[in-house]
Amino acid sequence: MTDKRIVLTTAGSEEEAQKIARHLVERRAAACVNIVPQITSIYRWKNNVEEAREWLLIVKTTAAAFEEVRDAIAELHSYEVPECVCLTIEDGSPSYLDWVAESVSVEE
Repeated sequence: MTDKRIVLTTAGSEEEAQKIARHLVERRAAACVNIVPQITSIYRWKNNVEEAREWLLIVKTTAAAFEEVRDAIAELHSYEVPECVCLTIEDGSPSYLDWVAESVSVEE
């Protein structure tokens, strides 16, 4: 197991997805954010089944930076309850994982 993480979130527009992604990379909270355009989400919200077009963000970061990523998503997001799910990267290409580590910097 590594200390690297994948964080998933969605955004309601391309502009919002880009704003969140750019913020995370510029602040060195993430090494990279992939934006997957126009997924369809079907979900339960306030006792109704809803359907929406969204943009999926796949955030590459570290365990130490997760709190900063989570807080930024909460701050920048337009949703009342934005998705923020953190997945552990068990293993991966050593050179890629090194690049993630070098690209993410957590201020203490």
